[in-house]
Amino acid sequence: MDSFSVLWWAEATSEPRRGIVLLLVLAACTGSVTETTTTSPASTAPGPTTPASTTPSATASTPTFEGSIDDVEQDRLGHSWHPGCPVEPEDLDLVTVTYIGFDDTAHSGEIVVHSEHSRAVMAVFESLFDNHYPIESIIPIGDLPEGAEDDDPEYSNTSGFHCRAVAGTARWSQHAFGLAIDLNPHLNPFVRGEEVWPTGSAMYVDRRLDEPGMIIEGDAVTIAFDSIGWSWGGRWQNLKDYQHFSSTGG
Repeated sequence: MDSFSVLWWAEATSEPRRGIVLLLVLAACTGSVTETTTTSPASTAPGPTTPASTTPSATASTPTFEGSIDDVEQDRLGHSWHPGCPVEPEDLDLVTVTYIGFDDTAHSGEIVVHSEHSRAVMAVFESLFDNHYPIESIIPIGDLPEGAEDDDPEYSNTSGFHCRAVAGTARWSQHAFGLAIDLNPHLNPFVRGEEVWPTGSAMYVDRRLDEPGMIIEGDAVTIAFDSIGWSWGGRWQNLKDYQHFSSTGG
């Protein structure tokens, strides 16, 4: 019985029953208020913070990997390409990736590789990001001053395509085809006898140091490159190129 029906019934009955009717009216009204306060969140006392309310802020503070693949124009290659190179600019891609720096924060980097391997390379850098492997920088060679890799004794930029010969030979490096990547060179030097490159990296010939950024057999870096069929120069017998990975093994 709603409030209107109770009042109508009260007017049609005798006086002695008005007290009962009023009680019924009050009970009906009270029941109505109780239902409202039970179902309306705004009228209830604040409760403990729920996980749903904290999810947006936690997600915003967590870096995520982002990658993209784009064509690369000849002008963008700068001094890293010239006529007579074994590949044309249209054979190459610019791969943009997120990486973790030595400052423990996420950065965006770019690397030029052969277009046939661009997706696989992006997958490798996603794996390195997920495993929190620190990288100094990832900048295309053509964006750096010419000769920077020889002039800087602590050179440690990660890069791919570079139209150059193997040092001391007339043979094209695998970098000249976009089929090789050097990763954190300062921490992972090229070693041939007494020759160490980059020039300030002699202490890192001792691989037992195992410092962050160094590449060690069986770590996240070698596993990631192994998964796409690229070989590591740290496994070579006559010399060691700890920074070097290539699709051909050379």
